[in-house]
This record gives sequence, structure tokens and C-alpha cells, in this order.
Amino acid sequence: MTLRFLLDTNIASYYLRRSSAGLEARVNQGLLQQTVAISVLTRAELRFGQTGMAADDRRRSLIDHFLLQLPDLPWTHQAADRYGALKEVHRRNGTPMGEIDTQIAAHALAEGLTLVTHNTRHFDQVPGLHLEDWMAEPPAATQRRVGNTAKTRRKPT
Repeated sequence: MTLRFLLDTNIASYYLRRSSAGLEARVNQGLLQQTVAISVLTRAELRFGQTGMAADDRRRSLIDHFLLQLPDLPWTHQAADRYGALKEVHRRNGTPMGEIDTQIAAHALAEGLTLVTHNTRHFDQVPGLHLEDWMAEPPAATQRRVGNTAKTRRKPT
């Protein structure tokens, strides 16, 4: 199969905490079908979180195992170029966005992937970015394209 989704750090964290059976099912399906990946930036954020855990914290091995299963996409010059343009749009519009969120959004745009996040408000002003919130939506539900375009909804199948 082809990659379709880039998982944001918060989605990976919710998955690792087993916060939602629906999320678990969708991520597991994506892993089996090879349609999900993370940015190396998400990998870095997960590793950063892991360093603050006690040596015997069971989440350390969960993170290690998760990262072995999930492909991580390298930061490319296309992602860097998208980041520069996106950062300028936000500067010009007076709509600041966190650095890593901007980089992850640019990475999803550069790869042509839908960003799966529970922080949709962080990404609402990114032109052309497709978003899905697997914590809030049942499978095959709403997908949004946000930014300077009208939000569209895909009907459940």
C-alpha cells in the first residue's frame, strides 16, 4: 500500500497510552496496511519524552517497540522549503504557530499526506493541509482541508 497518513506526536502519545480503542484500531490497521508513518520530528519528540521517564517505566519499551514498527520519514529539502513558505505565511498573517507544529505541517504537505492530530486548532490555519482527528472521529468519517480554502466534509461510507 501507499502512505496516506502522517501521525502527529499527540496521536502517537494517545496510542501509546491506549487512550482510545478506536484510535488503536485505526493505527493498527494503518500499520498492517502500511499507510501510516511519523515524521522524524515526532520521533524526536517521543525520544525527548522518553528521556524524562524512570529507567523502569514500562512506557520506555512501548515507545521503543512502537518506533520499530512505524516508519519515520526523513526531513527533506522539500519539507524545509514548505516550512520556509509556511512560516512566512503565518508571520505575514499574524497567526503564529509553534516551531515543531509548523515543521510537522510542512512535512505532511511536502509528502502529500493527511496529518492525523488531536490538536486540529493548531493546524487550522495551514493552507492546503488535510487533517483527520482519530480521537474524535469514527473510521471513514470527517476529513478536513483547512487554511485558505473552505472546509469540506467527506460522508461516512
